[in-house]
Amino acid sequence: MMEAMSVDRSYIRVKAMLVAPSFDGSRHLVSYNVPTSENPAGYHRLIGGSVELGETHREAIIREVDEELGARILDLTYLGMVENIFRYDGELGHEVVALYSGQLDPPPAADGGTLTESDGSVVPVVWRPFDDGELAVPLYPAGAIDQIHGSLAQVVPPTGN
Repeated sequence: MMEAMSVDRSYIRVKAMLVAPSFDGSRHLVSYNVPTSENPAGYHRLIGGSVELGETHREAIIREVDEELGARILDLTYLGMVENIFRYDGELGHEVVALYSGQLDPPPAADGGTLTESDGSVVPVVWRPFDDGELAVPLYPAGAIDQIHGSLAQVVPPTGN
């Protein structure tokens, strides 16, 4: 069994993340992460990860989705940037995230399934409703919520496709 790698949060990280809507446009795919001191019920995080040196954020999201889910992204659309300053088990973290939307090919299972992190750990993925006001589990990066509820309305496919 692999041990989880410690993440150095002492610098600003550049990330690329994907809002991957369901075909009916009511939900989007997120990873479901273990509880932390700040989030005792766990938390949801958009799919994606770090931009590597020499890689554009567009290249990073394509690579991350392939590595984590074994999928391609159809209709990849850039939504904008968000800055996320947060605490993870008391430790300060800071990231700048390029947000994209797009459909996954092949599409994930109806129950979500799993993704594989770069350290080899397997994390569940679940479908989170876009109308998430009633959910107790927070979504990160938190700055993406306005972007998801605003810009994404223009790129989510209409119901019935």
